[in-house]
Amino acid sequence: MSIPVEKIKHEHPKSRIATKQRRPVQVRDDRKAYVKIYVWELPVRIFHWINAATILIMIITGIYIGNPFLGSIGQEEAYYSFIMGWARYIHFFAAFIFTANLLVRWYWVFKGNKYATSNPAQKAFWVETFETLKFYLFLRNRKPHYTGHNPLAQLSYWIFIGAGSILAMITGYYLLFEPQPESWFGQMFAWVPMIFGSSFTIRSWHHLVAWAFIIFIVIHIYMAYREDWIERNGTMSSIFTGYKSEKKQAIEPHDKQSE
Repeated sequence: MSIPVEKIKHEHPKSRIATKQRRPVQVRDDRKAYVKIYVWELPVRIFHWINAATILIMIITGIYIGNPFLGSIGQEEAYYSFIMGWARYIHFFAAFIFTANLLVRWYWVFKGNKYATSNPAQKAFWVETFETLKFYLFLRNRKPHYTGHNPLAQLSYWIFIGAGSILAMITGYYLLFEPQPESWFGQMFAWVPMIFGSSFTIRSWHHLVAWAFIIFIVIHIYMAYREDWIERNGTMSSIFTGYKSEKKQAIEPHDKQSE
């Protein structure tokens, strides 16, 4: 049974997901009903936009590599057009940046504030993930209020940005160094066929992850816009500024410390 969005908005119980006590979160009190909370620190915002840019570049170049839709206009040496060569160079250059960016983000899981990490090894995490899923499906739910990512969003990041990125990197780097199996990098990824099979199967896994990222991007943008529209908390602008707007009674007690 579905219920009005307005009613869903005001039925937020308190979350039972435990988070580690870290440095106090910056809060700007404007002496009104709302406060500005510094949720996304600068390294998280930089990671987000580098990640988005590199994924977009790799998707476009990867589609071309898999199905070349441009070619030389006239009959000439391949050297003069070299479209496929440039597509591969750009694809793998973006992949290197993507990898380095992800390593920095993993470091910030331990260094950043409480909104930079999550802990799915809790029963409450999975219970509230299910409640959040019902919330997005407009079903009756007991979804708590979250200043940072809700557990469903966190789970999607673990799957796509975590496991999906690792799978994309493993298969992608194997395909890059496959022609040089005797090289140091070729030997580093020599074990990949033992798990994923032939070169064709590895390439298929790589393509599958790419399409999964495309689906994730669409859902991610929809959920972000929906959260911003329902909660009126500045979700979309927060990835630029780092700040979200929250009602004073909605923030956690240990967050109530002004800058």
